[in-house]
Amino acid sequence: MRDPYDVLGVGRKATADELKKAYRKLAKKLHPDANKTDANAATRFAELNGAYEILGDETKRGQFDRGEIDAEGKPRFHGFEGAHPGAGARGFGGGPGGFSGFESFSFRPEGVRRPGGRGPAGGPAGGMDDFLGDILGAMGGRAAGGQERGFHPGFGAASGRGDDVNAQVTVTLAEAAKGAKKRVSLPTGREVEVAIPAGIASGQTVRLRGLGHPGPLRQGAPGDALVTVEVAPHPTLKPDGENLRTEVAVPLADAVLGGKVRVETLEGAVDLSVPPMSSSGRTFRIRGRGLPKAGGGVGDLFVSLKIMLPETADPELDAVMRKWRARAE
Repeated sequence: MRDPYDVLGVGRKATADELKKAYRKLAKKLHPDANKTDANAATRFAELNGAYEILGDETKRGQFDRGEIDAEGKPRFHGFEGAHPGAGARGFGGGPGGFSGFESFSFRPEGVRRPGGRGPAGGPAGGMDDFLGDILGAMGGRAAGGQERGFHPGFGAASGRGDDVNAQVTVTLAEAAKGAKKRVSLPTGREVEVAIPAGIASGQTVRLRGLGHPGPLRQGAPGDALVTVEVAPHPTLKPDGENLRTEVAVPLADAVLGGKVRVETLEGAVDLSVPPMSSSGRTFRIRGRGLPKAGGGVGDLFVSLKIMLPETADPELDAVMRKWRARAE
């Protein structure tokens, strides 16, 4: 293994802060999830973690600087001076009470672990995992529901399954009602076609199984892609449960004498008959022009009238209105 200082790209007088910054920067760059086409990515990432295992621990760094341990954390021996009196027949570090200055860590689904389940610097397991977890946010590793997963060099969850990824797609109200197929770019860099089911509501999620991050060392089951659907507002149609509501402008003459007005629906415009003497706010039902119902069938479209007066004054209309007002008084 190379000199840990060379692996991290820092000088021998680097501070603990400088070491941490160098490690964070390289971890983002060398992580296998960011180098999926590089067969050696896992090896380089392991070397980086090994280097920080030594230099990130004040005791081990001192041992390395004094030549007491090598780049892998193994003790350096000078003749037989390193032999422990209790080594016995097993030699150096062989059996109970023997000298054991060597520590190693390995990639497993549960993260970086030493034999016996101990973490960095001989402490409880999870120290390195916790530190690596800080890097996860910069790599887009959030699970469904916005909860952040623990980050492990095995690049998968503790169960051995890869992380889920999140994406978003916007559809029109008509697409949400009838269903559609939309192209979506996933955080993994892959572009897929997503089938939007008919009747989906804004904020609901479509799960694409197996399209998330790969499992640990690419051997575990991959995670899923969770695509949140946002329904864009329609310019005139407003959802109301399984129904739709809209307003339509009606000229005063049609409101008084009756007539027909055009009403926009998700399937195209239709004519609505307005009875004579229809007041502003009167509502009509057009059956089967709403949204899909959960149990089958389709809701209705409710149309409210909005009487519109002429944009300019009309002498004849003025005369009629004055006559009506005088009669009412």
